Amino acid sequence: SPGLIWGRRRRRRLSSPSNVIYICLPFCPDEEAPAAAAAEMAIEESGPGAQNSPYQLRRKTLLPKRTAAASATASACPSKGPMEVRQTHWSAIFLCVLTAVCMCTDLTAPAEQYLQQKLPDEVVLKIFSYLLEQDLCQAACVCKRFSQLANDPILWSRLYMEVFEYTRPMMHPEPGRFYQVSPEEHEHPNPWKESFQQLYKGAHVKPGFAEHFYSNPGRYKGRENMLYYDTIEDALGGVQEAHFDGLIFVHSGIYTDEWIYIESPITMIGAAPGKVADKVVIENTRDSTFVFMEGSEDAYVGYMTIKFNPDDKSAQHHNAHHCLEITVNCSPNIDHCIIRSTCTVGSAVCVSGQGACPTIKHCNISDCENVGLYITDHAQGIYEDNEISNNALAGIWVKNHGNPIIRRNHIHHGRDVGVFTFDHGMGYFENCNIHRNRIAGFEVKAYANPTVVRCEIHHGQTGGIYVHEKGRGQFIENKIYANNFAGVWITSNSDPTIRGNAIFNGNQGGVYIFGDGRGLIESNDIYGNALAGIQIRTNSCPIVRHNKIHDGQHGGIYVHEKGQGVIEENEVYSNTLAGVWVTTGSTPVLRKNRIHSGKQVGVYFYDNGHGVLEDNDIYNHMYSGVQIRTGSNPKIRRNKIWGGQNGGILVYNSGLCSVPLALFCLMCAYVCV
Repeated sequence: SPGLIWGRRRRRRLSSPSNVIYICLPFCPDEEAPAAAAAEMAIEESGPGAQNSPYQLRRKTLLPKRTAAASATASACPSKGPMEVRQTHWSAIFLCVLTAVCMCTDLTAPAEQYLQQKLPDEVVLKIFSYLLEQDLCQAACVCKRFSQLANDPILWSRLYMEVFEYTRPMMHPEPGRFYQVSPEEHEHPNPWKESFQQLYKGAHVKPGFAEHFYSNPGRYKGRENMLYYDTIEDALGGVQEAHFDGLIFVHSGIYTDEWIYIESPITMIGAAPGKVADKVVIENTRDSTFVFMEGSEDAYVGYMTIKFNPDDKSAQHHNAHHCLEITVNCSPNIDHCIIRSTCTVGSAVCVSGQGACPTIKHCNISDCENVGLYITDHAQGIYEDNEISNNALAGIWVKNHGNPIIRRNHIHHGRDVGVFTFDHGMGYFENCNIHRNRIAGFEVKAYANPTVVRCEIHHGQTGGIYVHEKGRGQFIENKIYANNFAGVWITSNSDPTIRGNAIFNGNQGGVYIFGDGRGLIESNDIYGNALAGIQIRTNSCPIVRHNKIHDGQHGGIYVHEKGQGVIEENEVYSNTLAGVWVTTGSTPVLRKNRIHSGKQVGVYFYDNGHGVLEDNDIYNHMYSGVQIRTGSNPKIRRNKIWGGQNGGILVYNSGLCSVPLALFCLMCAYVCV
């Protein structure tokens, strides 16, 4: 407005020499200047066209007053740098811009037209870049154009990174849920501002910054509600004293030997650029790094590295020390954390006690010198999408009625077993990838009874699944393959259910049952194994039914050394050796099986092999359908034996058999004995 331009003018530099903006500020030569400016403004606003301006109220009440203040500041203060400019209220800066525009353009046009139409976006954005978040929000309320420019993602990303350090927006749509997004792909037009709003009420742990922040209130005007602490312990104390709501940002750095006992529903999250968890490290050398106690329901810890690194790694007093210790009646959320322990006598994560029910997701529990995840004493919890690898003992231990839900975990390259359930341990394991562990991928012992569904258990340096010493368990619809020993081992009075699995390409057998083992082996697809698809020995007595056992490099089913069991309604075909072998005092019952297309014998009894062969369909073998020799004496009844290229039943070398007359007549209709 022409009424604002009077007296001498001088220039003030607002940025670095490489990118300079000059804004002309009024200069006051005497004390009457503010009054003259106010008078001229009043005359202009009362003249023709005054009612047509959308900024009448703002011009009447703010512009004269701010002009005087700006003039006084210009005459009394030295030139300011960019950070000092942020201390100036945004409306004063706009007044300076308006003055500069009026001096350089047609002075008869309304000033607001220059702000709305003429002033380049780049100039407005440069000015906005000196504002803090609250001033930007106020600027967005001025007009439609300012609203668009004040919501520029680049402006907000700079502010956001200054406060939170994240190089991608961290969304927090609801309690206990955080995730980073790609700004280009996110549905919100300005995810930086959206995340700023969601995270704004948190306190910050930033060593060395707290004193600077509180000693420079002018620089951070508008951020009075932010709290800064030097240590995590101080921030937890602030929660206890109700200084803030419990959202704590732990910024980049290494935090050592702090006593972090959580007994309230706090939220603690790492804040750093790039891969956040790598740059926020919390470690302890004397005690458990994090301890969750009763009262920490719904607490959240995420996006950080948590270490337990005792000086004396083998001391007995570290038996009770862990990276994370979750005790009775608490259910915290642990998310996107890296968990490490060099202690040889305590697990990395210990979940213990009735009511201990955490949610642990997207964590990496690796390279620990003991057990990775230990769940015991009726503890439960949900453990999803974690990577558990290269631990000295089991990746996961479940014992003493522990009953977790474990989904989509990647458990691999352990220096011991992958998952170990024992002493009445339970649990539901779904869609886990368990491979390349030094011992079995999954071990069940001592009345443990887990449920394992749709997992992949493969490339074990010994076996895939090992059930022993009265272990139980349900193994359903898993893929078990490429293990060095048998895909499934069952022994010592164990009684698991193996149902609907694909067990294939093992370097030894498919299912190996020995030492008084039992179990239900049902509806599995067993193929391509180096030894027998199913092997039963030493007084074992499983139920084997509805399986497909085929294309093995050895036999289909091998029963020996007094093996027993009921083998019924299976399809056994295309194996390199006999479809079924029965030998050395074994007495299985083979009933209603289809045994066909073998490259040798269909059913082979030798060396005192006995048992019952009834209601089977045995056909199309390269040799005879049934061979009996060397003291074997099975009972054979109601079978169809046909298409054998070397006869139906071949009895020789002191072999015996009991063949009813009706069966003999039926068999002769197909091929001569």
